[in-house]
Amino acid sequence: MKSNAVRDERDPRRWWVLGVLCLSLLVLVVDNTVLNLAIPALMTDLGASPSDIQWIIDAYVLVFAGLLLTSGSLSDRYGRKRFLIIGLVLFGGASLIALLVTEPWQLIAARALMGVGGSILMPSTLSILITVFDEGERRKAIAAWSAVAMVGVIAGPTLGGFLLEHYWWGSIFLLNVPITAVAVVAAVLLIPETRGPARRLDPVGVLLSITGMSALVFVVISAPGEGWASPKVLVAGVLAVSALGAFVLWERRAEHPMLPLGLFRDRNFSGASFSIVLMSFGTGALLLMLTQYLQFVLGYSPMKAGLALLPYAVAAALFNVVGAGLGQRVSNRTLVAAGLGVMALGFGVLAFMTADTGYGMLIIGLMLMGIGGGLAGPAAYATLMGAVPPERAGVGSALNDTVQQVGMALSVAVLGSVLAGVYTSSMPEGVPAAARDSIGGALLLGDPGLARTAREAFVLAMSFGSWVGVAFTLAAAALAFTVLRPAPLAPAAEPDQGEDLVDSVKGSTSML
Repeated sequence: MKSNAVRDERDPRRWWVLGVLCLSLLVLVVDNTVLNLAIPALMTDLGASPSDIQWIIDAYVLVFAGLLLTSGSLSDRYGRKRFLIIGLVLFGGASLIALLVTEPWQLIAARALMGVGGSILMPSTLSILITVFDEGERRKAIAAWSAVAMVGVIAGPTLGGFLLEHYWWGSIFLLNVPITAVAVVAAVLLIPETRGPARRLDPVGVLLSITGMSALVFVVISAPGEGWASPKVLVAGVLAVSALGAFVLWERRAEHPMLPLGLFRDRNFSGASFSIVLMSFGTGALLLMLTQYLQFVLGYSPMKAGLALLPYAVAAALFNVVGAGLGQRVSNRTLVAAGLGVMALGFGVLAFMTADTGYGMLIIGLMLMGIGGGLAGPAAYATLMGAVPPERAGVGSALNDTVQQVGMALSVAVLGSVLAGVYTSSMPEGVPAAARDSIGGALLLGDPGLARTAREAFVLAMSFGSWVGVAFTLAAAALAFTVLRPAPLAPAAEPDQGEDLVDSVKGSTSML
């Protein structure tokens, strides 16, 4: 009788709701991964300079990361379904505007508007998920959600390569419009509205959060090109530290804080947050390294390079489901630590690659990375969100997204600079400046001997970056195992609950 009562309380549309949330997440992930492939077309068709290209990419990241916490907090107050729909409409509308631009600055503005839509949309996907699914099914739902994100990272370059080979650059934005339209209609029809208790707004916290996070992200994305000691970066750094410091002080004393800092006193919340930052830092530059390795060292086309990364996505998706099943018997602490350990092993395989090892050795490293990420990711997200009260689901989801964004941005900025430095220092002194700057510049010169030298220098730099990945994922594993508290395991399921578990797994698998 008890299991039947639990089953009756569950929303019968919950797996359809998960499908809408995954579709909404997929359009964000694919859009962000496909844009890099369009850079040559944007430079020729729009006349975009390298500086314009940088801002076309960074305008989205700057606005998205700066508004995440505020958007998550406001969705708790005004309704998570409402914010999901608003975010989808803004993102789709901005994609439509991007089709009409004729100047680089117009595309920069459209990308910034897409960042606003993404920041409103993204926290709602996870916060709605944890309110629709109860504790018994939440892990499976998060596994499906994170698997879609991983698949999207790989599908983006593959789909983008196909579109750019057959159509004009605007096709990568046109793709967003029908998908967001379908997601809006499905959200209106299927998703229930949820919100936290009504609280007074915290305008000071909102202002300090937006200022501090935007300044921090500006530092991270500008420092590699401008230099860490440049006046622009130093001023932004001072502003970031000042605003975020003031934000913490204000939130500790505010009667109705935007961000309940007491969450960080929970070891599971703080431990999961820092583990995700370290995991994101270790993996953030992975695609940056591998897409260049596949195209510049192995000579793959963009589309073939995307397909070559599929083993990572497939392994991650399969082990998301495996991890969801193991989570019924194994603690999140063990899953996170073990998964991160497997990821470190995958980085170790990549560290021993040379210019001649080819794809065979790479696929082993990719599959290990996917297995480890599939085990660790959902368990870490479930731990973080499990420590957040349901009424704070929006801001909790935004924090989850923020720590990932900060880790990824820092990874690309810091490890990208390290990779460039190791590559340049490995090139002979007498080669042309273009060849010392990048492997792409070396290959354009058309000298076979110089191309061979550049490939060897790049693989050496990639090996160094992989060892950095080993260090950070092992540090994240140690942190998770030390700080996280293993939750008590659920009692054995009654027969009816077991049947319900099978149905849930089938539903989760169908959503992949």
